[in-house]
Amino acid sequence: MTKIEINPGVAPFPKPIILVGAMVEGNPNFITIAWFNRMNGTPNIWGLAMGKKHYTLEGIRKNGKFSVNFPSVELVEKTDFCGIYSGREVDKSNTFEVFYGELGDVPMIKECPVTAECSVHEIIELPKTALVLGEVRHAYSEERFMTDGALDARKTRPFVFIRPGDQYWSLGDAIGDAWSIGKVHKE
Repeated sequence: MTKIEINPGVAPFPKPIILVGAMVEGNPNFITIAWFNRMNGTPNIWGLAMGKKHYTLEGIRKNGKFSVNFPSVELVEKTDFCGIYSGREVDKSNTFEVFYGELGDVPMIKECPVTAECSVHEIIELPKTALVLGEVRHAYSEERFMTDGALDARKTRPFVFIRPGDQYWSLGDAIGDAWSIGKVHKE
């Protein structure tokens, strides 16, 4: 097998899809984000990157808090809608059933299997994007998405974004237990 050089601008893939919520000008607004990951364990800090001109980012900067909502495959069309249109031009506040948690004015999506309220830890300005680091203050789900007290991906049915191709993909089957199956290679 021979490796070939590819475009160094290649993006990591797959990317988890989230909907980020914030209050903007008194209304809940949501944006679809694919550049997302956990950045720190304790405290639990998540990071997401978005273009500096995004409407939702204005609300995050002003309020210092936001939500992260993990949609299921059933929400793929509404999730895509929130990524296509800006809240500046389209009112997205009625796209989902919105609820609020302990932080009060952080809009979350009731239809999403997992949601979290975050307070801004830091916003790092990059050349074209803002890297928003948020500390998870409260997380929410429903009993039906749990197995033995833990979230179950088979029940939450998340999906990912793939580029190249610009497509959403559902997850497949588990292929092994992390930090376990590789032990057979220890000499």
